[in-house]
Amino acid sequence: QFLVVITGLPAALPALPLELTVLYNSLLFTMGASNTAVEGEAEGIRQGLLRVLEACGAGGQDLSTEELWRKVLQEVTAEELQAPLHRLGALQAAWWLAARRLGSTAGLFWLLRRAEDLGRGCCNEGENELLSLLKAWRVPAERDSLPLVQSDEDLKEILCTTAAFLQGLLELEAGNFPTALSLLQEAAGGFCSKRVLAQIYTCLGCCAQRMGKPHTALQHLKRALQIDFQCLPALSHAAAVYHELGETDAELQALAVLYEALGKNPPAAASSGPYFLMRTDLLVHTPILASLLRHRHPSEVKYLLAQRCLQNGRVADAVEHYFDFLALLQEGLQQQVPLDSGSALPRIPEVFLEAASALEQAGRHQDAITMCEEVISRTTDLIPRMLRVKERLEQPECPGAGLVGGLLSQKKESLCCLAWRAAGYLHQGWAWAKLGKSKEAIMQFSRECLEDAVSRCMCLSVPESILPEVEVLQKIRLLSLIGRGTQFLELGRHKEALLDFQHGLQISPGDPAAASYLVQALWELNRKQEAAAHWQKFSQSPPGEDEQQEGQRRPFPLYLVSCLKQAAFPLSASLAKSIQDYLGTTNQDPLS
Repeated sequence: QFLVVITGLPAALPALPLELTVLYNSLLFTMGASNTAVEGEAEGIRQGLLRVLEACGAGGQDLSTEELWRKVLQEVTAEELQAPLHRLGALQAAWWLAARRLGSTAGLFWLLRRAEDLGRGCCNEGENELLSLLKAWRVPAERDSLPLVQSDEDLKEILCTTAAFLQGLLELEAGNFPTALSLLQEAAGGFCSKRVLAQIYTCLGCCAQRMGKPHTALQHLKRALQIDFQCLPALSHAAAVYHELGETDAELQALAVLYEALGKNPPAAASSGPYFLMRTDLLVHTPILASLLRHRHPSEVKYLLAQRCLQNGRVADAVEHYFDFLALLQEGLQQQVPLDSGSALPRIPEVFLEAASALEQAGRHQDAITMCEEVISRTTDLIPRMLRVKERLEQPECPGAGLVGGLLSQKKESLCCLAWRAAGYLHQGWAWAKLGKSKEAIMQFSRECLEDAVSRCMCLSVPESILPEVEVLQKIRLLSLIGRGTQFLELGRHKEALLDFQHGLQISPGDPAAASYLVQALWELNRKQEAAAHWQKFSQSPPGEDEQQEGQRRPFPLYLVSCLKQAAFPLSASLAKSIQDYLGTTNQDPLS
C-alpha cells in the first residue's frame, strides 16, 4: 500500500532511495510468496526506472528494458541512488536469468560495475564471463542503510549459483560436456538448498554418464541421494548406469527401492537453512532439467523390473513383475503416465506378449497360450482385410502431404496390430510344441495371418517409416516356418518340413537356423549328397558375415527373443559329424 501511495506522487530525487528500496523488498516478497517459477518481465522494475528518469527530468517510455537500464546507469549519477539501483539491477538479472537471457544479464552487470573498476578487466582468459561479472559485482557503499528483506550478499550468491547451474544445463543440452561439468561443479559449491544441491549432483551424474564415465556418474548420483534421499530421479538414473555397466543385481535393487519409494507419500522436506525469498529453484526451469528430474510413475518402474528380469533370464521374477504391472493397468494407472515424456512403457499388446514369453520360459505354457489369446482377440478387428504398402505414398512434397502422412500412420498402426497378432500365434505354436501337442502347434504356426496377411503387405520397396514393422513381420513369418518345419520333422513328415525351410530361406537368405534345418531335412530324406553340399556351402560362408548383417539390422522386439532362441538349430555338432563321416567314406566333393 505504501508503494502505491508514493508512486502516485510526482517523482522526487530525495524520496527515490526509499522508494526504490521499498520496490526491491516488495518484488522479493511477491516472488517468495508465489513460490512459483519466475516468468515474464518485471514491470515493477521498469516503472521504477521510469520514476528515476522522471525525477531527473528525462523520459524513456519508448525504450526497451535494456535500453532503459543503459540510459539510467549512464545518465543518473546521484550517489544516493547508486546502491538502490544496483539492488534493483540484481533483481532484473534474476528475471533475465529465469528467461535464459544470459547476454542481457552480462550486459547489465558490465553497466553496473563501479566507475573505479572500468579501467581493468574482471574476466581472465578461459573464465566464464557472466560468473566473473557476478563475482566482481558489489553494491556501492551508502550513507543511510535501509532495512532489506534479503541482503546484497545473499542475493549475489544466489545469482552466482543460478548462473552456473543454468549455463551448465545449457551446455549439457548442447553436448558440450566438459564445459557443462565444470559449470555444474561450480554450482554445486554455491548457495542453495539441499533439494537443489541434490538436483545439481543428479545433473552432474547425467553429464558424467554422457561423457562415458559411468563410475564417476554413480559417485555423483550417490552423493545426490546422500544429500536428499527424496531426489528419486537420481535413483532412477543410477539404475540406468548400473544397466549400462551390466551390474544386473545392483540395477534391480535400485529399481526395487525406487518402486517402493514411489509408493510412499514423501515426508515434508525439512528446512536445511534460513528461508530466502529469492531462490535458485525459482530461477532455473529449463526443458532439459525437467527431463532429467522427471519422476517415473510406479507402473513404469514395475515394467522396467519385469523387462530387465526377462532380459536376464530371471523368468520367475519376470512373471511376477509382469502380473503386478498388468494389475496396475487394470486399475487404470497407465492413464496417469505421460507417454510423450520419455516413458519406458511400450504399447500394451507388447507387454502382454512379453508376459507370454516369460510364462513360456517359466514352463507355464497353458498360461502363455491364454495370454496370447488376449492379444489375438483384441487386435483381430483392428486389421483391415487388405493392406497395401506402396512407396508412392511417401511423397511429403505433394499437395496432399498431410493426407499421405495420415495414411502412412494408419498403415503403420495396422502393421503393428498385424505383427502383434502374428506374434501371438507364433508364441502359441511354440507353447503347444512344448506341451507335446504337435497338431495344435502346426495349426497355430499355419494360421492365415502368417501366410497371406504377411505376404499381402510385402512389396519390392516400402516406405522407410514403416520398414521396421515390415521387418518384424518377415522375422515372425520366418520363425513360424521354422517352428512348423520342426514339428513336421518330429512327425516324420520330412518333405513338408523341407518345403518350410526352403520357404524360410527365401524370406531370409542365409539364415543359420533355416539353413541347418534344411540340411537336416535333406539328410532325413536320404538326400545325403544334397545335404552335404548345402552344409559345405553354409559352413564355408565368410566367418562373421551373418553376425555382421544381423548387427546392422534393427533390434527385434523383446517378445521375439525367446522365439529366436527356440528356433535355433540344436544339433549342429552331431549333424556336422555325420556329414563329415559321410564325406570321408564317399571321398567326394559334393559341390563338384
